[in-house]
Amino acid sequence: MILIVEDEPKIAQLLEDYLHRMGGFQTCVVNRGDLVLEAFQKERPSLVLLDLMLPGMDGIEVCKRLRAESNVPIIMVTARVEEIDRLLGLELGADDYICKPFSPREVVARVKAVLRRTESESTGTATGSLIIDEEKFLVRINNNNLTLTPVEFALLKLFSAQPGRVFSRDQLMNGMYSDYRVVSDRVVDTHVKNLRKKLHEASGVEDMIKSVYGMGYRFEG
Repeated sequence: MILIVEDEPKIAQLLEDYLHRMGGFQTCVVNRGDLVLEAFQKERPSLVLLDLMLPGMDGIEVCKRLRAESNVPIIMVTARVEEIDRLLGLELGADDYICKPFSPREVVARVKAVLRRTESESTGTATGSLIIDEEKFLVRINNNNLTLTPVEFALLKLFSAQPGRVFSRDQLMNGMYSDYRVVSDRVVDTHVKNLRKKLHEASGVEDMIKSVYGMGYRFEG
C-alpha cells in the first residue's frame, strides 16, 4: 500500500494510475496534511509519497509527525526546488525527494528502489555492541534501539561491514542509493551527521563516525 498525500486531484490520479499499472501497488490518497496521520494509522502503508505544500498542515510538519512514530519510507514531492528545501526534507527523515514537474515512470522507479532498500532478506550482522537485523529493520547499540530512516540504515550497514575503512562520499552515495543516483556532497554529509547524532545518543560515544579531511568518513564501531 502506497499512501499518496497530494492536494492536486489530477496529479494524485496520475500517480495512482501509474503505481497501479506499472508497479502493481495498491494506493490510498489523502488531500490534506491534517488527515495524514489518521490515514496512516488506518492503512499502515509501505511507503508515503508526501507533497510539500498541503492545506491543513504542510509536508514538513507531516514528515516530522510520521517520523516520530514510524520508520516508514517517505518520498517528498515538491515544486520548490531550492537546495534548502531538499536538505530540510532529508534532515527530517525523508528518504528521497522528487521535483515537480516529474515523470510518473520516474516516481514508480523511485518507489521501487526505496522499497527494495527496506526489504532486504539478509539475516543481520553484529559489530561489537552494535546489532543490525535487516529482516526486522532493527538496529541496537548497547541494548538501545536506534530509530533510523532507510537511507541511514543502508549507510550504517555499509560502515559497519568494514569498520576502520575510509569511505569517500561517492562510495557512500552508491551504498545509500541502490539506483546509483547522483546527489550533492551536502546531502551525503547531512545523512552522516544525522546518523552520527543518533549513534551518539544511543551509545554515549562521541564521533563513532570520524571525518577524514579531504577523503570522506570512517566508522569506528
